[in-house]
Amino acid sequence: MSKILSKTDASNPQWLKHQQQRNENIIGYVFVTPALLAFLMFIAFPFFFSLFLSLTKWNFLSGIQNLKFVGLENFRELLRDRRFGKAFVNTFTYALATVPTSILIALVLAYLLNGKVYGKKLLRLFFFIPYISSAVALSAVFKFMFREDGIINNVLMSLHIVTSPVKWFTNPQLNKVPIVLLLIWTAIGYELIIYMAALQNIPKSLLEASELDGATGFRQFVHITFPLISPTTFYLVIVRLISAFKVFSAIDVMTLGSKALDNTSMVVQIYDEAFTKYNFGYASAEAVVLFAVILIITLINFWGQKKWVHY
Repeated sequence: MSKILSKTDASNPQWLKHQQQRNENIIGYVFVTPALLAFLMFIAFPFFFSLFLSLTKWNFLSGIQNLKFVGLENFRELLRDRRFGKAFVNTFTYALATVPTSILIALVLAYLLNGKVYGKKLLRLFFFIPYISSAVALSAVFKFMFREDGIINNVLMSLHIVTSPVKWFTNPQLNKVPIVLLLIWTAIGYELIIYMAALQNIPKSLLEASELDGATGFRQFVHITFPLISPTTFYLVIVRLISAFKVFSAIDVMTLGSKALDNTSMVVQIYDEAFTKYNFGYASAEAVVLFAVILIITLINFWGQKKWVHY
């Protein structure tokens, strides 16, 4: 009787379809499992464990048995922490100084390179190399360039712009300049490639029609080109803001780990608390604040996109 049923099921198209779907699901689960395990181990678990640690006072060297639950005490202490407050302001300064500037420069360069330019591929490569280069190496190069006897001061003095070497890293009003310039320089390459891809996807028929209507040059860019690439601009704003809020290597290398109050960032402050002082509970609270800030800014951008992003 069972043999008859099995033969009947095997000849049933619906049953065969169900079995095929089941086999495809099993294969899908097999392929997804490694990525899922990696996500749970390296992203989900650390995230929720950090949330838990932010409510505790724990010195990593003392062992897990000395972990003490303190509730919101770490967050109340953050409100009184002058160093974290300064790092908070500095991080916003880096973001506001680098994100709009790099996006604007990348957009102009992409617009120019999208036209008939000799050596377009080579220029695109030159702009993209800093983005894929080591952040530590680039930071060391910029530190060398902005030394008192570095090339920047030599050029400024030879042009008689300054009469004595500028102390870029010790002057509180200037010590952010090398870091900001480095962040802008490394970001332009990625943004340039993304913008060039977006510009090449604009239908030529729309540009030709606008030219027939008398819209050329700047008017064509404002009314045709920019609205069509506004989703790309929105994407770059989100990505670069998140990247700017996570700046670490440039500050750590240029200040040689001194973490000066005038140019420290939130990530540098978190690293200092966690891996120098081993205050993992307090560092986790700082990380939670950083996560909340990035989340709020991202949500604000998504809310504001309705007014200027055209899909």
